[in-house]
This record gives sequence, structure tokens and C-alpha cells, in this order.
Amino acid sequence: MTPQPNPYVADLEPYEPGRPIADVAKEHGLLPNQIAKLASNENPLGASPRALQAIRDGLAHTHLYPDGAGLDLRDAIAKKHGLTRDHVVLGCGSNEIIEFCYHAYTQPGQGRVLASAYAFAVYGLMARLFGISFEEVPDRDFHHDLAGFSARLGGDVRLVFLASPNNPTGTRIPNAELTAFVQKFPAGPLLVLDEAYHEFIPEPPPSVHWVKEGRPVVVLRTFSKVQGLAGLRIGYGLARPDIAAVLQKSRQPFNTSAPAQAAALAALADTDHVRKTVELTHAGLERIHAFLKKMNLRFVPGTANFVMVEVNDGDQVFRALQKLGLIVRPLRSYRLPGWIRISIGTPEQMERLERALPDVLPARK
Repeated sequence: MTPQPNPYVADLEPYEPGRPIADVAKEHGLLPNQIAKLASNENPLGASPRALQAIRDGLAHTHLYPDGAGLDLRDAIAKKHGLTRDHVVLGCGSNEIIEFCYHAYTQPGQGRVLASAYAFAVYGLMARLFGISFEEVPDRDFHHDLAGFSARLGGDVRLVFLASPNNPTGTRIPNAELTAFVQKFPAGPLLVLDEAYHEFIPEPPPSVHWVKEGRPVVVLRTFSKVQGLAGLRIGYGLARPDIAAVLQKSRQPFNTSAPAQAAALAALADTDHVRKTVELTHAGLERIHAFLKKMNLRFVPGTANFVMVEVNDGDQVFRALQKLGLIVRPLRSYRLPGWIRISIGTPEQMERLERALPDVLPARK
């Protein structure tokens, strides 16, 4: 008899990542260096040179297990934020911290999890995987509706996810609104503030201060975006020590590799690389916003390193651009079949996109 899988897993639709460069190149008879990947919100400048050197320096020690507790990296992160090591949890990307929250604070069939409509797909994917009810709070024109969240908060809510800037919409929660929400957040649930794109926004919210105050929040950060370490899968969560300690118990031994820890430690100190990335991103956003306005296309102004654009048929545009060596992200999996998401690339990559996009757009109805 064939073993029967857990029904939560059997019925799960897996996360759909952006297509890899090699796969697209092979399919369309292109060379990998002819492909511009503008699909996964990666850093077009690549990783910090300091991070790459740190990886090289540690290669001779790859026969040894990494520091299972990530002490040096956690100390550096804590120092950067004015916290202690006990506030910091490392993850295989910030995605893994999301999983820790489910392991530690939910039980199958009990309670609810709240997130915004059109929010990062992993929130709902994890809820289904863990067998807990997942509720989407309707957006207000692609923005989080915090009043809607407040109306749904009850004693059975276990986790609340707020992402600012949000993926895939690119919108952020105004600081005043977020502060008011956090200050009135009830006892009982855990509030998870996903700040994967934190470095790209001017005047970010005082989320670390809320951790210092001892509020029931977990702040998610990643090295995948502004530091350009997406391929190493390294991120972290900040929380008051009692919450962080519980999340640590959910962590597999050696969940972050030695190269990832070394690269992250070096990247954390490379403020010049971060500055250059942010400057390129802001210039790219201004450029593509102006282009889309000129094209008379509906779009959501981005506050991170990407922009969401309505093109009538996202899958068709996605396929047509691939043939030209441009990878964007269709958003059918987010129930937005008429939209695509475009990551900010180098000026040369953005110029290629601007030349190609007008010719592949479906006829408007």
C-alpha cells in the first residue's frame, strides 16, 4: 500500500520562484550573459566585494561544521541595532524565521493567522503546511488596511504578518499608521514585521525600538536583497530574548552555512556597497516610473527595488520578454494575472526593458 502523505502537504501548491537564467537561456537558444533577470528583486551589482573575499578566505575550512550558534554574526547584528546577542535569531534566509514562528506559536487546527491580500506567498503557504486557518485582510488599493487587521484581531489569532515594503505590490505602511497599530496591538498574538526591503526606504519605522521596548514583535531582515547574498540564503530575526529563545528551539542545528555567515558578517560592514545599491535602485525607480507614465500603463509606484505593472496579460508578456532575454515575474500565482513585477536592474538592463516592453504588450481592450 502506498504511504499517504499528510493532507496539508498533499494539497499544497508549492512556491513559484522566478525562472533561473540557465533554464531560460537553454530554452530560447541564448547565452546566459545575454539574459537580464529582472524577476526576483536581486541586487544587480552583485554581492559586496568584502563578502566575496570572506567566502574565499574560508574555503580551506569547509571540512568543518559552521558555528551552530552563529555567535560572531549575531554579535555584529546585535551591535548594529543596539541589541544583545540574545535578541538575534539566524535563518536560512528570513523565510526560515517565518517557519520558526509557525513551529513555535501555532498548532494544527487551532487559531488563525492574518496577512494582507497580495502579500508574500510564503505566509499562506506555511499556514497551509502547518494546518492552521489563514485569513487575508483585503487591501486598500494594494496597501495594507490596518483598520481591517484590527477588526479581525481576536483571542484565537496566533500570528499577524505585516510586510513593509510589501512584496509583490511594492507599497509601504506609513510610519504613523504602523506605530499606532503596534502600540495598540493586543496581548496574545505574535506580530511579525517583514522588513526584507528595509534598507531601500527613507525614514524607516522604529521597529528595532519596539523590540527594545519588549513588544511581542519579530522583525525580519535579510542579506538577500541590498547586500546581494541571495544565493547563500542568510537572514535574521530580531525579537525580545524570551521570544528569540523560543524561535531558537525551532531551528535545525547548523541551519546557516559557514560561507553564508562569513559573507554576511563582511557585508554588514560594507556600508559603501549598500549605499551604491540604494542609489542605483532609487535612480532606477525614478526612471521606470517615468517610462511607465509615458507609456500610459497603470503601475504601483515602488518603494523597494521593484515595481508592479498592469499589462493586461502577465503570462503573455512574461513569455514574450523571455524570448528577448529578459526575465520578469508574472503574478498569476498572486491572483493578479494581468500584472507583472519588474526588478530594478542596471541602467543597461533597464534600457533593454524599455526598448522591448512596448512591442510585447497585448492590445488593450
